[in-house]
Amino acid sequence: MSTGSAGVTRTAVLWVPDWPVVAALAAAGLDAHVPAAVLGAPSGGGTRAGRSVVATSAVARTAGVRRGMRRRQAQEACPDLVLLEADDDRDARTFEPVAAAAETVVAGLEIARPGLLLLPADGAARYHGSDRALAEALVTAVAGTGHECQVGVADGLLAAVLAAREDAVVPPDGSPSALAGRPVGELVHAVCDPGVVAAVRDAVGLWWRLGLHTLGDLAALPAASVSARFGELGTWAHRLARGEDERPPARRRIEADLVVDTALDPPADRVDVAAFAARRLAEELHVLLVAHGVACGRLRITARTTEGELERLWRTDTVAGGLSAARITDRVRWQLEGWLTDAARRRTGTEDSPEVAPVVHLALAAEDVAPAGTHQPSLWGADAGQDERARQVLDRVQGLLGGDGVLTVRRAGGRHPRHRVRLVPYGEEAVVDRPPDRPWPGALPSPAPATLLPEPAAVRVLDTAGADVVVDARLTMSGVPARLLVPRDTGSSTEKPVGRGDDPVSRRPAGISGDARVVGWAGPWPLAERWWAPDGGTRRVHLQAVLDDGRGLLLAQVGGRWQVEALYD
Repeated sequence: MSTGSAGVTRTAVLWVPDWPVVAALAAAGLDAHVPAAVLGAPSGGGTRAGRSVVATSAVARTAGVRRGMRRRQAQEACPDLVLLEADDDRDARTFEPVAAAAETVVAGLEIARPGLLLLPADGAARYHGSDRALAEALVTAVAGTGHECQVGVADGLLAAVLAAREDAVVPPDGSPSALAGRPVGELVHAVCDPGVVAAVRDAVGLWWRLGLHTLGDLAALPAASVSARFGELGTWAHRLARGEDERPPARRRIEADLVVDTALDPPADRVDVAAFAARRLAEELHVLLVAHGVACGRLRITARTTEGELERLWRTDTVAGGLSAARITDRVRWQLEGWLTDAARRRTGTEDSPEVAPVVHLALAAEDVAPAGTHQPSLWGADAGQDERARQVLDRVQGLLGGDGVLTVRRAGGRHPRHRVRLVPYGEEAVVDRPPDRPWPGALPSPAPATLLPEPAAVRVLDTAGADVVVDARLTMSGVPARLLVPRDTGSSTEKPVGRGDDPVSRRPAGISGDARVVGWAGPWPLAERWWAPDGGTRRVHLQAVLDDGRGLLLAQVGGRWQVEALYD
């Protein structure tokens, strides 16, 4: 990337929207304008019905299909929806013609991920006359491959990525102001490695709780303080929020490039043979990176065939430990499949021909290396690598069970406590359908309960006279809550008080002793959602209660009966 007068790279980003869907439609031979969605990998033992949508086309989104929806929900929203399988290899392989077309306009591009290219814009914009002319030239070149794309130009990586999503050009020196009002969560769009998404989202959640809601809020903090508190990830985010580059373009190279290569004898004329050699190289390169204590910012893949030399540069993330050997292998395999498939297509007009130029030499180079292992220490002591080992375990488990086999919690909006969290696949960039930053009139007041019961537990709320407490339509309570009783067993009329030693998750509490008296309460708060629906929607009344043992409960009256829905710390 070239550097402008202010020391910030003028970057062009080429983005093909919904690339997983585009690639899947092209591989299936379907028209690009049909409503389509890509399903994630199945969970262990799961069925196709239980899988969720990981990418959708614009036509499908117009019909109401959203990422994170289950298959049945998506088909209910759009009966004509075409469901396709997720395939990382296919996405990377079919993206190579797009990268090759863009390279006819601008040399020295980097692949951030399939569907997203980074290109130096300063010299190219001067050659074509303006940033807008450069963007039009790139769009025209990619159109020759049969794909539509959007191009954004700005100072710095994040501003350029967000500009591409809006097909816009940010004036020179205008990136900080363009980014200032955007939500801090948009940092995830600049992540190159899906394995880093979870770490970025965790950091974004922490910043949100600290009151840093926009990129401008984050950028206003002193760089030294952000680095000291949040480590390398914080430094990365702070630079992007200020409209600067992910890595300084004129930074002194701390370590020389690390290179591994091998000669293939006999030459490899199939992808699986070349990929086997690539795996050994990836492991060697990873060992070198670990031995030098560094992570690479760019991975250069070079293959020499009997017809010439091929080279491609992939952008990587140095945060969260950098690339593992498995992820290096994935990128090399994707690139080899893209090259060999593209060569077969040009030679025979089909992707099915095995006759491709044999690969005689393969080399991998780790460029733009930086010290690794500089994560923020844990609150209880120095970082001993537990977080990285946990990520490796989660990646391994997710690889065995599928994308939906490992879930993480995402904050969402809503009035009911159950609506305020979503379970999404680990590492997924899913967008919740109910943003947490919107006003939700009628929602319970803070603090939110700490534990939601898997299923509400039926209880009786009694007053001082032993009569059931009832809340009428005018929110008038028939008495003051004084005691709680729950059934001793499901289906049994025998009751017992809620006392110390209860299992807070079980519907059949055991080890009860003493009397459960209500020593404090607040409410009631009515909740009426979708009251206009034919089924009457949701109507309930919430009540907060504190027992004599100090526990806090969230109670709800539904259909005239009380139930425990959540617990407070």
